[in-house]
Amino acid sequence: MALKCFTVLQRVAEGKQHMIEVRTQCQVVSVEGDDHLERVHCVNGATGMESVESIRHLFVMTGALPATKWLEGCLALDDHGFIKSGPDLTPEDLDAASWPLTRAPHLLETSRPGVFAVGDVRGGNIKRVASAVGEGAIAVAFVHQVLYE
Repeated sequence: MALKCFTVLQRVAEGKQHMIEVRTQCQVVSVEGDDHLERVHCVNGATGMESVESIRHLFVMTGALPATKWLEGCLALDDHGFIKSGPDLTPEDLDAASWPLTRAPHLLETSRPGVFAVGDVRGGNIKRVASAVGEGAIAVAFVHQVLYE
């Protein structure tokens, strides 16, 4: 996902190189300004170097890389570390997780019965806030269904 997002940003910036700078590994720690954005304080995630930039516009892209390493061995993850759910789970994934039910996992349900994944950490998610909210609402409906099983 990160490569796709970066490619999209690169295409947007084409022809405007003098106006747009794409930074990776940049962690925004604070912003300053009176009537508008004036400065951004950043820490480079790779080097730890701090910087203060005088800028008026900032686009932040989050969620491109999942923070799911702690779930390895607990839930089925794809090759990029996103949580696999519903129809994306293979028979091998379900065997490895010892899926105990006769039914297939519900949409958004992980390799653990009753555990659902929504938002940026879920494989196949389109990485937008509105879709994460919608997925959350759908997951609640499935939780109710699982509780009645």
